[in-house]
Amino acid sequence: MMVKLKTIVAIPVLMLTMIFACGQKTGESVNGLPETKVEPQVSGQPMPATERVGEYLPLLKGKRIAAVVNHTSMVGQTHLVDTLLRSAVNIVKIFAPEHGFRGSASDGEKVKDGKDPATGLPILSLYGDQKAQTRQCWRALTSCCFDIQDVGARFYTYISTLAYVMEACAENNVPLIVLDRPNPNGHYVDGPILKKEYASFVGLHEVPVVYGMTIGEYARMVNGEGWLANGIKCQLEVIPCAGYDHRIHYDLPVKPSPNLPNRSAILLYPSLCFFEGTVVSVGRGTDKQFQVMGAPGATVGDFTFTPQPKEGAKNPPQQGQALPGVRLEWAVC
Repeated sequence: MMVKLKTIVAIPVLMLTMIFACGQKTGESVNGLPETKVEPQVSGQPMPATERVGEYLPLLKGKRIAAVVNHTSMVGQTHLVDTLLRSAVNIVKIFAPEHGFRGSASDGEKVKDGKDPATGLPILSLYGDQKAQTRQCWRALTSCCFDIQDVGARFYTYISTLAYVMEACAENNVPLIVLDRPNPNGHYVDGPILKKEYASFVGLHEVPVVYGMTIGEYARMVNGEGWLANGIKCQLEVIPCAGYDHRIHYDLPVKPSPNLPNRSAILLYPSLCFFEGTVVSVGRGTDKQFQVMGAPGATVGDFTFTPQPKEGAKNPPQQGQALPGVRLEWAVC
């Protein structure tokens, strides 16, 4: 058991050092194909599409809108919902993804329907028993606006929510406007491609683990490849970012979910997430989520951490146990 645990901890440390050291290339990807990667550049921060209000506001005026949003849907310091309401856009309901409208629910926790106390708008969950809500919820709509920050990993559920929203829009003849955002893992493509028979909400399409696209580019791919049910097409409009290309390091102004608090966690997430089906903890229940790893009885590393319940991790793996392991922030420049 000790040997296995030592191997579990040691191999990812070496792998992560190679993958995430700034400017360093990894040679070949996990599936044996040449990795697609560009050298990241640090330059002026790009402008997410949500800040290009003049580009999408005319498309929403006079429509009955559903907003697919969460806590990342910001126009500067103001939420997109508030921005649209102040511009006399008729938002009739909010659809909320995993972690909820406020982004504080734990991973895997079912998100319930509710009402936004600030605006009085109904909030309908897209994470739980309903992945796209019922037809009745869509029939009264004449447009839908999607604005959620993605992190570019196949198992991050916001792209699955996007696909189900596209499908519902197509089935109900509702145009969809996607406000694009930069991808903080958009400078490389790597990892094995999902096999179709293993498709689920944490991996819906046959793409690599790290797919290197913005969420708007991903939406276009889903439409273009005919991946919606029965090959239907969504009436899709993507508002692009300004000043963004895939060489730019983009630091998110708002953490995209409770357990991805910073750039280090976001860059390490695509590799460490695989350990969540094992006895290894990747730091949920600490303030170093996806920046540490450890397990009971591990003999690698000189760092110890103890997962405890906290916002976004009500029942973290190995709760209350002091876990020997390693810190990984050094693997990210």
